[in-house]
Amino acid sequence: MRSPDYLTAVGIGVKDLARSADFYSRVLGMKQTQTFKLDYMEEIVLAHEGRNAVVLMHWTDGSERNYANLPIKLVFQVADASRLIEGIRADGLEVTTEPAPFPGMGGAIIGLAKDPDGYVVELIQMPVPATATVDA
Repeated sequence: MRSPDYLTAVGIGVKDLARSADFYSRVLGMKQTQTFKLDYMEEIVLAHEGRNAVVLMHWTDGSERNYANLPIKLVFQVADASRLIEGIRADGLEVTTEPAPFPGMGGAIIGLAKDPDGYVVELIQMPVPATATVDA
């Protein structure tokens, strides 16, 4: 039986491949899984535990590319949105929305910031489920 179809990665164009790879690995905790050097571009693939990757793409063919502030949002489920927002801020990058509970998502804490190329990075910290107590 064939496995179900699913999205494995999202590719984004970046101005400085090394800077962006550093941001996604050091600040967001992703691991580099692959690199590709083609005639016209270089790519670095980063993922969390081999799941849903971000492919950083940098064109090397001399063509003009608009890398900045494109209408793209990368959404990450994280354990601690506040800690990651502070890491982004410490990196000198823009924080657009401080982490706060969002009632429309069951109280999940959501923060928004921008990566080195201005892409929106949404950090979602799901609420800890209440544990049921058992009467003895």
